[in-house]
Amino acid sequence: MTRTVRFHEYGEVDVLRFDDIELAAPAADEVQIDVRAIGLNRAEVMFRRHAYLQEAEFPSRLGYEAAGTVKALGGQVDGFAEGDAVSVIPTLDMARWGTYGEVINVPARHVVKHPANLSFEQAAASWMMYVTAWGALIEQAKLSSGEFVIVSAASSSVGTAAFQIARSVGATVIATTRTGAKAEALRKAGAHHVIATGEEDLAARVAEITGGKGARVVLDPIGGPAIAQLAQCMAVGGILLEYGALSADEGSFPQFAVLGKSLTLKGYLYTEIVSDDAILERAKIFINDGLRSGSLDPLISRTFAFEDIREATRFLESNEQIGKIVVTL
Repeated sequence: MTRTVRFHEYGEVDVLRFDDIELAAPAADEVQIDVRAIGLNRAEVMFRRHAYLQEAEFPSRLGYEAAGTVKALGGQVDGFAEGDAVSVIPTLDMARWGTYGEVINVPARHVVKHPANLSFEQAAASWMMYVTAWGALIEQAKLSSGEFVIVSAASSSVGTAAFQIARSVGATVIATTRTGAKAEALRKAGAHHVIATGEEDLAARVAEITGGKGARVVLDPIGGPAIAQLAQCMAVGGILLEYGALSADEGSFPQFAVLGKSLTLKGYLYTEIVSDDAILERAKIFINDGLRSGSLDPLISRTFAFEDIREATRFLESNEQIGKIVVTL
């Protein structure tokens, strides 16, 4: 038997339950992992609240990220051995391969031997945020040296990951946040410039920073009215990648900015990266190289014990953190 966190109905954090379950042996293409750390993500909150792309079948597992050691291998798995230190790249089905457990099974293509310089906590904090940010900024937007990128809702783990990836290719980061309370922490996390959108004129500040050219790339998880505001700040030929929908208001389509600047507005999901073997391999190489060299350094806001996973989730939902929340076993 292994202790696993599941939920038996949709709801708030109190629906999370610790269940003792019988875990099957790994399938032919799976790796079984003794979990040492779990990274928490907003997608898991949305899934639990019935606000995600996936439907739950109760009782449902959840969780996208973890790190630990290989316990057993499926018959068709090569490249791993029992005892290897590994971490999990988010799968396409968290209900089936949920990571909130003491022992988990994960498809081998979503398991990676992370660099030896990483702790299990750092490894569990890496893959969702770096895959998401890399796929948007590098694979899709082709961000390069000398360019400006706006990262909104910048205190999130994807936001701080985007700072590091942008810096690694020589781009300049403009972070946005609602108030100035997190401004200094965001600069320490790697933002070159921070704009408090509730206290400053966003378009005017971006124009000042970019010499009137605007930012070619925008990475945004909010949507709604923010899209029209961000479009005003973009350079001709720019691309806005929308990877979330934190706003409940759809907002209006910024047709004049889109037409006048030949802008691209694109919905973006990390599944575009992890569902393609060739792209996923490029992501693994870029991210592991960055983790090994230190140009990518996972920012962990706070760690919690496995027994305190409900409290860890409440902290995630509070929006007080800058960086990743990790649960340890």
